[in-house]
Amino acid sequence: MTTTDDGPAAATMRRGVHAPGGVKQPAKQPAGRTASGSARRPAGRTVTSRVLSVLSAFSGECPKLSLSDISRRASMPLTTAHRLVSELMSWGALERDRDGRYQIGLRLWEVGALAPRGLGLREAAMPFLEDLYEVTHQHAQLAVLDGPEVLYLERISGRDAVGVRSRVGGRFPAHATGVGLALLAHSPPATQEAYLAGPLAAFTARTIADPGRLRGVLAGVRRHGYVISDRQVTLDAVSVAAPVRDAADEVIAALSVVVRVGAPQPGALVPAVVSAARGLSRWLRSHPERP
Repeated sequence: MTTTDDGPAAATMRRGVHAPGGVKQPAKQPAGRTASGSARRPAGRTVTSRVLSVLSAFSGECPKLSLSDISRRASMPLTTAHRLVSELMSWGALERDRDGRYQIGLRLWEVGALAPRGLGLREAAMPFLEDLYEVTHQHAQLAVLDGPEVLYLERISGRDAVGVRSRVGGRFPAHATGVGLALLAHSPPATQEAYLAGPLAAFTARTIADPGRLRGVLAGVRRHGYVISDRQVTLDAVSVAAPVRDAADEVIAALSVVVRVGAPQPGALVPAVVSAARGLSRWLRSHPERP
């Protein structure tokens, strides 16, 4: 049975009426009631879906929200938002700052850290990310594919690194990023075809937004074992990425470095990125129980 946050109506009974001939017939039920007389529950969102809507209202662009913001972004009445937010705060999923705005709580982070594709993979990758960071002192990143987007699990950045639009815990369309291309190229054919059939957002004039061209790029990634994503997200950044394989030889993640255009040349970074990805893959093969 699906549980909604609408309380059940009290069941009511009506006395029957006698039809001609002495046969007792049930009374005609009023609209909105079942044959037993109980009120029908209106179709609507479940409690779970509403709670998830509250949590989904927060994003990297909007990490702190007022109650009215949450109500609007979650598409629910203010009173419902207030009740759900109060319950989430009691559990620790939400916290309130000094200005009275709400933000994601540490309890939710604690639970999320248990995801094996997150914490375990991140811990295994850290030594290799640190090595990549030392090569450029720009950005070294770890990401996985989640649906049509890449999800960034970790990033090490230098103080003077080129600006990027990615963040730890953030998402981005796969076709526009180095890590995304490395992951998409090794995803199942059906997944690739579905992605190619969908809209391909363009962020700069150099974004690969043509399905035919993207198909060719993905084939090149599989052939060469790495990819250079040239100014697809911003016009001052280039990334070099390579896939990471697990003990079953399946591609489960990708490593990349993101540097400023022209310094250094991306081709010079390919050996370091490929070596780091292979090193992490070897570690995962020798520790099949992790991550």
